[in-house]
Amino acid sequence: MPHPFKHDAGMHRHPPMTIKPIAHAARLALCSALLVGTAAFVPALAQSTPDATIRTEAARQYNIPAGSLDQVLGRFGREAGALVAIDPELTAGLQSDGLKGSYSLSGGMNAILGSHRLEAVSGANGGYRLRRIAPGVSTLPAVTVSAISTTDVISAHAGGQVARGGSLGLLGTQNTMDVPFSTTNYTADLLENQQVRTLADVVVNDASVRMSTGGTGFDDTFQIRGFAVSATDVGLNGLYGLISQNRVPAQLVERVEILKGPGALINGIAPSGSVGGGINIVSKRASDDPLTRVTAAYTGSANVGLGLDMSRRFGEDKAWGLRFNGLVRDGEATIDGGNQQTGLAALGVDYRGSRARWSLDAIIQRDDTDNFRPQISLDSGLSAIPAPPDARSNFYPGTTLVQKDSTIATRIEYDITDALTAYAGIGYRDGSNDQVFPRSTTAVNTIGNFTVSNNYYDSYTKTTSGNAGLRWRFNTAGIGHTVTAAVTQMQQEAGSAYITGNSTASNIYNPAPLPSITAARTSPLKTSETTLSSFALADTLSFMNDRLLITLGARNQTVEVQSFNATGAKTSNYDKSAVSPLAGVVFKPMENVSVYGNYTEGLTRGAFVSTTSGYANPGEALAPYKSEQYEAGVKVDWGRITTTAAIYQIARPNAQVNTATNVYGYFGEQRNRGLELSAYGELQRGLRGMASVAFVDPKLTKTPNGVNQGKDAAGVPDTTASAGLDWDTPWTPGLSLNGRVIYTSGSYLTSANTQKFDGWTRYDIGARYRTAVAGKEVVLRANIENLLDKNYWLTTGTYVTVGSPRTLVLSASIDF
Repeated sequence: MPHPFKHDAGMHRHPPMTIKPIAHAARLALCSALLVGTAAFVPALAQSTPDATIRTEAARQYNIPAGSLDQVLGRFGREAGALVAIDPELTAGLQSDGLKGSYSLSGGMNAILGSHRLEAVSGANGGYRLRRIAPGVSTLPAVTVSAISTTDVISAHAGGQVARGGSLGLLGTQNTMDVPFSTTNYTADLLENQQVRTLADVVVNDASVRMSTGGTGFDDTFQIRGFAVSATDVGLNGLYGLISQNRVPAQLVERVEILKGPGALINGIAPSGSVGGGINIVSKRASDDPLTRVTAAYTGSANVGLGLDMSRRFGEDKAWGLRFNGLVRDGEATIDGGNQQTGLAALGVDYRGSRARWSLDAIIQRDDTDNFRPQISLDSGLSAIPAPPDARSNFYPGTTLVQKDSTIATRIEYDITDALTAYAGIGYRDGSNDQVFPRSTTAVNTIGNFTVSNNYYDSYTKTTSGNAGLRWRFNTAGIGHTVTAAVTQMQQEAGSAYITGNSTASNIYNPAPLPSITAARTSPLKTSETTLSSFALADTLSFMNDRLLITLGARNQTVEVQSFNATGAKTSNYDKSAVSPLAGVVFKPMENVSVYGNYTEGLTRGAFVSTTSGYANPGEALAPYKSEQYEAGVKVDWGRITTTAAIYQIARPNAQVNTATNVYGYFGEQRNRGLELSAYGELQRGLRGMASVAFVDPKLTKTPNGVNQGKDAAGVPDTTASAGLDWDTPWTPGLSLNGRVIYTSGSYLTSANTQKFDGWTRYDIGARYRTAVAGKEVVLRANIENLLDKNYWLTTGTYVTVGSPRTLVLSASIDF
């Protein structure tokens, strides 16, 4: 049976909404100010530091974040193995952009000091001292620009919070300015400084992404462009089904890549068929510099954690790398009387040769949670939506969840020639969930009353996922081509055991203890086998020295599903195929401006029509259904700041019964139209920012007999905004302050549009202090999320949960 805490796309749909930006103008003031401020800073910031390699024969990689000048120089000296004597009279009050890229010792010094008219002079003891450069003397070092590599493409943008590009599956790793999609790629620096615990804490930085589940809940469920995206649809290095189906711990994540809109061509059909967008995580790899970092953390009421991040490179040219991340966490977090225990071990091994690149990930994760954040359904006929209870309360007291995952995955790339690359990846995951699982047998009424039954719900999945392909780069008649042919396949066995317990009356404001379960617990039995396989072909054509890029492609996807009963007998079989095309174009009227458009299709596997439903087509396997997207936008890289704007339309079929024929099928449609604006980068030296706002206008269209035709979709907010600033204070070297605002407008309870949830605004603040203790780099961080302790509903319609309460997050990291 479907998991009661999961949102079934076939049952709970998101009807459309009207954009009302004027009504929300006051709440969006901070976001608007940041966006407008971006434009004001553009002329002064248009000249960016070039991504260059200086004196490449003695170069090495650096990734030093922005900070005070003496702090950046000190770290550069430690990593370069050079003694740099810092004169406070020369560096007082000066800030630095940091240093990212490949530099020689002198080249790195020049890059850090040049804009301050300072230079480093070699001393008799082999160290360096600073001095001012005489007026009229040029400070520009000689620069040799090398060809752009994959590392350069995914390097951090100014400010270090967002990467310049990311991986796009079939289309490879590309710069954001070269792809005909709307993407966001968050860096490890952002994850560390915001002290994120799971993937959910990261994606809310983007206004187009919202959570429909709260922290410390059963799982993370996302909403992108107004459509649900399940945790089961999160990819690991481009492969589905290999990461926890509940939540992804941040400790194993190097990058978080968000693709907005249907992505069936990119990585194939997602297991749950999400069409609003996709999320891919990139696992951590060893950098050139040795790392041994220990982090102690404290969250919520009494949750204490200890983490280890350790990496080394070795061998000729440091070709081999090892990186280990471990985490243990225990104690009460954000639910009164709750407890969350987490254990994580993640090992990344990689090899980088002149032609071959290989990697291996091994991940073991276990979460034991007592009293996880509950989710419940509201009565669809409510005369008024009840106020959300205290976010620290639990209206299902007595729940437990034991979640275990083990994953191993490997990938190899080999350059057969300079123009032809072959790649392949494969992974296996074994996951299980054992839980005491309550379910409301009557929905919550206006005063909070409901009836709850207590049950066991145990499940498992065993997944094998892989891909392979060839990428060929060549020219014909002055036209560049990048042709990729690829295959993917995911095989998954799933099983469950559902044991029904007793029921009792309860109330969300005064919950009763969960009733007993008298039946014996049993082991899960196999319920389904799913195979998702595909073949894809794409070509990106380049004209006018890459000023015009046209991408054409298609993926043929086959979905096979077999269902089994408790005796192991096959009860149904499903085998359907469909083709998903893509057409995209990028035009660069100027070097730093990209105008793009795309037409793409998403694909979701069709449903089985129940044999006991009384429909006229019982047992029918409905074909996979397609969702169409049209999108156009513009991206401008001003140097230190990048701004984007996009408009789109996504139309997705809705499964429902035709009352005239009593046939169940895809007769309706939900159509989301939206506008997205964003800006990110470094507003001025030492001041980093991100801001985005999204307007969505979803409509129910083509509904049978016109029922709810043109009404707003349940659970889809029409306006969302996120804005954040991170500032290096000028008065205390190493001290940085940050703040963030997250706004979500109200959404409707049902597609009848009779009741609407209130909108909500969340404020977060934080600080960090970077210093040296006994020659070791130490970073102290403190964040408060939901500063005003706002109680608010998170929803996809009739299913609701309460957002996390005010949460204190503290950590201390030391590099040995």
